[in-house]
Formats: sequence, structure tokens, C-alpha cells
Amino acid sequence: MRIQSFISLFALPLLVASFAASAQNNSPVGRWKTYDEDTGKPRLIVEVYEAKGGTYAAKVVETLFAPNATCTDCKGDQKGKPMKGMIIMWGQKPKGDGTFEGGTVLKLANGKTYKSKAALQAGGSKFEVSGCMGPICKHQTWTREN
Repeated sequence: MRIQSFISLFALPLLVASFAASAQNNSPVGRWKTYDEDTGKPRLIVEVYEAKGGTYAAKVVETLFAPNATCTDCKGDQKGKPMKGMIIMWGQKPKGDGTFEGGTVLKLANGKTYKSKAALQAGGSKFEVSGCMGPICKHQTWTREN
């Protein structure tokens, strides 16, 4: 009886922690590091969050290449605005298998928006985000910060 109580006392918190970690890895919510597609150097820290209607969005929380970077190539009211705080992905709908579709992504390097899809990979430690123009898609892999 004492051994069972002892095992239960230590096993239960480990089990709860395991489920919590597993749930986090099935969700894109959290902080992610993005990389420059030409140099491979870290570029931004973005935060993915659950938005309206159960969709997911991402906003820039830190610019690693220049602290006060602005979006010089963005269009409309985004033009010249600070990248920090800017929403760069929205409308990603979960398909239930770690993949997301129906979203839009803003490429800060050229100020253009693209249809987007995304997928969690490597047990939730990587997030592959694709921007598509017609049948042609470019992919960028983000790595989880937390």
C-alpha cells in the first residue's frame, strides 16, 4: 500500500506534465524564431496565437536584425509602420492533424500577401509556413522558442 501511494504521489505529476507538453506540441501557439530565406540567419521572433473563430494568427514580437525595422515595402496603412507588433499571418484553420490551411501570410521583405498553409513538424518543435501564389509555394520553417 505504501509503495502504491509513493508511486502515485510521483507518477501523477509526471503524467500531467507529459499531457501538458503533448498538448502544447500539437498546437502552434507560442513563440517562434523565423529565418532569412537567403542567409539562414534568425530574423524575427513571432508569437502565434489563437484568433477569432478558432483560427491562428502570428504577430512580430521582436526584430532580430534591426530593433526599429519598418515595413518599407508594405502597402496601404502598413507602409512605413514598425514591424514589431505587425500581424504577419492570419486565418490559419486547423485541419486536426497538425496542419492548417486557408490562411494568409504577409512577406515583410516585399510587402506582399500570399495564400498560406502551415504544418507542425518534428513533434511540434518546427512550424513550416507556406506562402503560395497559384500552384507555386515557398516554404519557411520556424523553430519553437519555448
